[in-house]
Amino acid sequence: MSEFVYLYRGGMTNQSPEARQQNIQRWMAWFKELGDKGHVKNVGQPLDRTGKLVKGKQKTITDGPFAETKDVIGGYSLIEARDLDQAVELSKGCPIFEFEGAVEVRPVLQMNM
Repeated sequence: MSEFVYLYRGGMTNQSPEARQQNIQRWMAWFKELGDKGHVKNVGQPLDRTGKLVKGKQKTITDGPFAETKDVIGGYSLIEARDLDQAVELSKGCPIFEFEGAVEVRPVLQMNM
């Protein structure tokens, strides 16, 4: 099995507390399904929307590293799958798609140090 990172983008909407709780339950059910099949290496965590971007040789610092809300990385997970195709297929069950969000699927390179 290979390791992949899911980067969750967008899909953040203002929700009532009840809707937010339902959404959390959907995420938990999806992670449980993946975990029961041996695909979850690390569920990960949501990320705060604030941050700083440090860029270039001058190490220029700017607030809020994202230009548009749809580009904000809201969280991540580490997943194990046979290959990229399977990792992509597994991502299709993610609840973020109900809110027009996206899952970026990236292979994790193994570094031998």
